[in-house]
Amino acid sequence: MKKGRAKTDMMQEVFGKLRSLQDVLAKKYEIEREITEIPKALTTKTELLNRLKKTYIERDALLEESRERVKKLRQRLADAEHERELYEKQMDLIKTQREYEALDKEIKDATEKEQQLRKDILREEKEVEELQGGLAKEESMIKLQEEELQVEQEKTKNESDAKKKQLSSLKKEEDKIVPGLDEEILFKFERIIRSKSGIGIVAVRDAVCTGCHMILPAQFENEVRAGEQILFCPYCSRILFYSESEEEGSSFREEDSGSLADLFEEEEEEVEEDEELEEEEEEEEEEESDV
Repeated sequence: MKKGRAKTDMMQEVFGKLRSLQDVLAKKYEIEREITEIPKALTTKTELLNRLKKTYIERDALLEESRERVKKLRQRLADAEHERELYEKQMDLIKTQREYEALDKEIKDATEKEQQLRKDILREEKEVEELQGGLAKEESMIKLQEEELQVEQEKTKNESDAKKKQLSSLKKEEDKIVPGLDEEILFKFERIIRSKSGIGIVAVRDAVCTGCHMILPAQFENEVRAGEQILFCPYCSRILFYSESEEEGSSFREEDSGSLADLFEEEEEEVEEDEELEEEEEEEEEEESDV
């Protein structure tokens, strides 16, 4: 008897450790999850900055190409102007009408070529201006994003350091609790805590697992009630311990008290009615006997 009692007491101590460990592990895993979430904002800002820089590089390359086209167009315009001037100088040397007409056509063609080149140059210069304006805006955006990224990096580091300190503190608490616990049970328990939203040990009340709310077999409930070994719920895999029902005791309900009171009142009314009838009958009999 003493031996069984000692074993039960030992298991109660184990259950107490597991409940304490559950709180520590739940906090620990939540902080670890938060640590993995912290860099996401930093990652988003980094990706945005990289996209801005990529767009800037592409736009800058287009700007250089447009500048190069303007340069070539200006050279072609200079050549066209020089060609037209040569044709115009030759006008003083012509002797026949045919030569005049031919030279005049050359001058007109050179003039049209100049006009078209000037139009092309204006178009390209406008594009250069737009590209330069876009680059100026992107430079400003990149600078702003770099500043925000730096702030986010510092914020991330501070938050991460604070979380790591919390983890270190929780690890110390964990190290105080785990000595004496079976390693296999501990391994399973840690996995349960991770997969079951921080809840790995739950009570059994009225043959029901309070973790998954499934009804347990009667024999299994008795084994849990005995509290002599670690048992896992066959449905949700959580560790189980027995707890007396919070609703144990009288099954009498307040609504029943109302219905019973009504019943007593009805019975009393019936008794009163019977007594009144008996009195009336006695009075009638007395009157008849007098007659």
